[in-house]
Amino acid sequence: MLKVVDLACRRGDRRLFSEVSFDLAPGTLLHVRGRNGSGKTTLLRALCGLFTPDAGEIRWQGQDSRRLGEDYHSELLYLGHLNGIKGDLTGIENLHVAAILDGTAADEGQLRSALEQMGLAGYEDLPATVLSQGQKRRVALARLPVSDVPLWILDEPFTALDTDAVDLLQRLISKHLSKNGLVVLTSHQEVPLTSGRVQRLQLGD
Repeated sequence: MLKVVDLACRRGDRRLFSEVSFDLAPGTLLHVRGRNGSGKTTLLRALCGLFTPDAGEIRWQGQDSRRLGEDYHSELLYLGHLNGIKGDLTGIENLHVAAILDGTAADEGQLRSALEQMGLAGYEDLPATVLSQGQKRRVALARLPVSDVPLWILDEPFTALDTDAVDLLQRLISKHLSKNGLVVLTSHQEVPLTSGRVQRLQLGD
């Protein structure tokens, strides 16, 4: 269970949002919506511990996430709107590094299988710098099939994806939710998010 109570965040002198509260139960997706500059990315970064809110509390399994520290961070996977991959590393090397940072116990075969599942068969050993934007995004998203953490926090995960990749990501999210996982995401694209439980949070006007 993820619970947010009266969260408030500012950027400089500008208040992005205040009194944001929600409960997210296992098997549920939260779609965070709002215009540019409304604080969607800031909220996601706050949930990950990458941004300190001005007020409020983030609770995980009933406990303050700040007090839990690494015990909380090890339970989540964050994918930002940037891919976070190194251009001079191959797809498989990037996934190896990500798995280590995520604390994922996946072997070479599992990592290659994840890249293949993301439609990157034959591209695993190419430097990421030669891949298209969509392929780079798929490398980043390949972290999802090998992840075993309950909470996924995804900032604009559908960016640069073609129709087939959007459908694939939809299936990955649906599968995660079917296992009682939790998902928080932002998306400018109008896509049918899942057939499961979906909550929506509107920031700004």
